Amino acid sequence: MTMLKKHNILLSIIAMTITSITATAQTTTAQQLGYGPNDKVLMIHADDIGMSHSVNVATIEALKKGIVTSGSIMVPCPWFPEIAAYFREHPELDLGLHLTLTSEWKYLRWRPVAQLDKVKGLIDEEGYMWRSERQTATKATPQEIETELRAQIDRALAFGLKPTHLDTHMGTLYTRKDFFDVYTKLGKEYGIPVMVMRPTLQAIQYGKLSGSPIGEDALKKIEADGFAMLDYLDTGVPGKNFAERKESYKKFLKNMKPGVTMLIVHLGMNDPELKATTGSWEQRYGDFLSVTDPEIEALIKELGIKLTTWRELGKLAWKK
Repeated sequence: MTMLKKHNILLSIIAMTITSITATAQTTTAQQLGYGPNDKVLMIHADDIGMSHSVNVATIEALKKGIVTSGSIMVPCPWFPEIAAYFREHPELDLGLHLTLTSEWKYLRWRPVAQLDKVKGLIDEEGYMWRSERQTATKATPQEIETELRAQIDRALAFGLKPTHLDTHMGTLYTRKDFFDVYTKLGKEYGIPVMVMRPTLQAIQYGKLSGSPIGEDALKKIEADGFAMLDYLDTGVPGKNFAERKESYKKFLKNMKPGVTMLIVHLGMNDPELKATTGSWEQRYGDFLSVTDPEIEALIKELGIKLTTWRELGKLAWKK
């Protein structure tokens, strides 16, 4: 199983555990933004920006094409300075921080941003971040998590970035309740919205069965605290290549429900760098081709789907 597949499975568990709105008739986030009760609002969000030059090139091109509306940057990664420079030149872009606590690839690795002796629990025997979110959850303390996340946010701010949101690479900040509490605490402290979703009765039940530490009480608490909440989260579509993934995206768009949906995509170019990094390069290139395909853009318009950003969603944060 590729690392991207593992990533998608983990995020799918998160999405099922804490997604959408309760079965009762509540006001959706889309309605809170001023859309109608039947409006389908979509945020197409590119993960892993800064991971490599290939990912940066693909993401910049997809943002220019118009249907990728948002994305998030990995501060510890080697190509962070490149995307930071581009963001400074284009401050209108909707880019947040993909808070990073793992380093999963075989040869492309990265270390914490914080002073290493203050985050020893984040470092494996090779001196890099742990490869899996479960290793991080086992080895790191919430104090070390907070130290590292502050360092990442502060580094982004020092580079002149103004993040529109925070989210979590490989779902690591959802693996422990105390990690999740650090995540939401820092979001509110810095005044940056965080990726959180509404609970549903079905999702809450699934969360209990799966042993998820982030359940109904936690989400109700942060919703009451004024955080902006997604109605739905989709962590990716199936398909091994462009043709298969394009059809999956068409199906996804046709099956959307009213409310705000965040769709995560992983982009990359068809080049030696990406092929040397990951066995999932063809899926990532297929995502790039899909989100820059005129037929997909035309289908969004045909279905009357509205596109949104974290910048727009963030207007709801702490306003209640």
